[in-house]
Amino acid sequence: MTSIVVNEEDGELESRMALTAAVMADKSRSRMLCALMDGRAWTATELSAVADISPSTASAHLARLCEQRFVVSLAQGRHRYFRLASADIAELLERLMGVAWTSTASRKITTPLSLRQARTCYDHLAGEVAVRLFDTLVSRQWLTADGETLTPLGEEKLADLGIVVQASVSRRKFSCGCLDWSERRYHLGGVLGAALLTWLTGQRWIKTAPGSRQVTFTPSGIRKLQMIFGINMMR
Repeated sequence: MTSIVVNEEDGELESRMALTAAVMADKSRSRMLCALMDGRAWTATELSAVADISPSTASAHLARLCEQRFVVSLAQGRHRYFRLASADIAELLERLMGVAWTSTASRKITTPLSLRQARTCYDHLAGEVAVRLFDTLVSRQWLTADGETLTPLGEEKLADLGIVVQASVSRRKFSCGCLDWSERRYHLGGVLGAALLTWLTGQRWIKTAPGSRQVTFTPSGIRKLQMIFGINMMR
């Protein structure tokens, strides 16, 4: 008889994977996590409204999310806020959105047009405009095709725009292609993607609304996007 030896470490890994999946399996927790993808910190009351559950139930869900390190809690005076624990969690959620989208029976796109055009993906830009911007950076050879390396030309051109990015001291990638769940193509993620969103905000090319991932380009932003990157939003 052939005996099967089960590695205890493998068993622990499988258990941890099951726990991680279980965190996202609850619809209320999924709604909270999706809301936190706007990169802001939310109160438990705000998240309970998003999930359409009672504050006490929301607190229980948030405790679970904190325990599994999906979310961290921040104290600010008498108030307590919650945000995603890291960019890695945000990337995991964005990829899961893509998997969930492509696994549905109907492929018809029902995402609101405003969110499909431009939205935040934690701390970087996502949506149609972000995908076209990624393609532009690659076609101009500012960025390698896999999105993971800024070329010397790219460093020079971005520096001319006032975008100077230092490599992160954390494990986070400097630059990467992040699969856009509504466009099914890559937008720019990583430290560079975050720096670009910060720059766009500082230049007042974009506006964001509290409690929403939607990004709106200002008239000046629309003109500059066409002038500098050749992206026409009026098409």
